[in-house]
Amino acid sequence: MSAIRKILDFLYLASGVLAALCLISILLLIVAQMVARWTGEIFPGAPNYAGYAMAAASFLAFANALNHGAHIRVSILLNVVPPGPKRFLEVWCFALGAAVAWYFTYYAYWFVYWSWKFNEVSQGQDAAALWIPQSVMVIGGGLLAIALTDNLFHVIFKGEHRIVRDTVDENFEV
Repeated sequence: MSAIRKILDFLYLASGVLAALCLISILLLIVAQMVARWTGEIFPGAPNYAGYAMAAASFLAFANALNHGAHIRVSILLNVVPPGPKRFLEVWCFALGAAVAWYFTYYAYWFVYWSWKFNEVSQGQDAAALWIPQSVMVIGGGLLAIALTDNLFHVIFKGEHRIVRDTVDENFEV
């Protein structure tokens, strides 16, 4: 099991790193477009590529953000219920989240498949094949589904989730 744990943790970290690289690529695209305007050149498709990178950054960051407590998690109820009902509620929440994520990933896959099958291209100047940026949506959705399922199994078998908050909790007790 420790090999699977290492692989999953590596996948979550790698997706977070790729999301950060997508954000850097957005910065570089914007700067390149600014330089192109200043020099009188045209950089066709730069806004489209920046949009693709933004979508990729969002979807690739989902799994890593989940495990680092960056998703909005309404835990006001979970903080006041006893451990038994709390575990039940966490199992229910992770099961529902995982089901939605797997459902999304399944239909996103078919969305990408049909874009590839019909050779859909963007309507911008670049006329990029849309299945390429859309496939990142499937990968990110799949990683989120895996992360939610991973947390679900962890709650079922170990009694607690694997979400570790990296930020200071803003709940102040008096």
